[in-house]
Formats: sequence, structure tokens, C-alpha cells
Amino acid sequence: MDLQQFLQLFNPLPGNHYLQVCTCEDKITTALSSLLEGVEGKLNIAIYNEDNLNFSQPFRAMPRDHDMVIIKDVFSKHENPNMILKLAYLTLANTANIIIMEKKGVMDIEATKALLEEFEFRAPNEIDIVEGYDLIMGKKMHMWGNGL
Repeated sequence: MDLQQFLQLFNPLPGNHYLQVCTCEDKITTALSSLLEGVEGKLNIAIYNEDNLNFSQPFRAMPRDHDMVIIKDVFSKHENPNMILKLAYLTLANTANIIIMEKKGVMDIEATKALLEEFEFRAPNEIDIVEGYDLIMGKKMHMWGNGL
């Protein structure tokens, strides 16, 4: 998996915190962690599998503590994807981004973009840059919708 184009989506600033919500640590986890270490930032990870969170539980994160949330292979499996979006919104700083990644063909792209809009994430776009994955990116805008 070549992640060069994927990593161009990120421009971490000193001290940034990203949150990856996933089923396991992988090359993306390693790449994001290295990227953030270069600016003295931090990658937090919430893992959904048989040893950690199950697909009905919420992940835990502090309000407005993250500059990016990457949800990989969890969104379509979770019993309550609306809760996942609400938690992502709450933990993101203003003007921060959310990325939802699912294996190609698993996610209903248009429905997911509409759901992002419903939860006050603006300008949701489908981006085809990771082989084998559908990726949608949206932005939490300051003072829009929920105002958090």
C-alpha cells in the first residue's frame, strides 16, 4: 500500500493530536504516528476488536482534543454510526477534518456524505487515493450547526 498521496491530506502543526479509530494498527497507523512525531504531535488510537472495544460501544476522547479523526474499517460495522459521528464531532477542534475509510464497495458513498452533512461536517468529498479503499473527508466548521 503506497501511502504517499494519502499522507498529503495531512499537514500537522506542532503539538497536533490525531485520533485513529480502527480495527487494528497497520501501515496507516505507523505512517500517521511518524508524521506526527516529526512535529511533536501525538496519534491516539481507539481499537475495535475482540480484545478492546466492541462494535456497540463508544470510543472515548476528550472534547476538542483532536485536529483530525480517521475512522478506518469501523464506521459500517458499528451498530450506531451516528454515535461515532457525534463523538468525532465533539472531539474535533474547530475547522478540523474527519476521514472515513472503508474497503471498496462496503460504504454507500452518497449516504455517508449526506450523513456527514447531517452531523454538521461540511464539504464532504470522496477521494480515491488509497488502493482498495473508499475515503470520504469532511470538515468541522466553527460556529456552524452544533457550535462546538
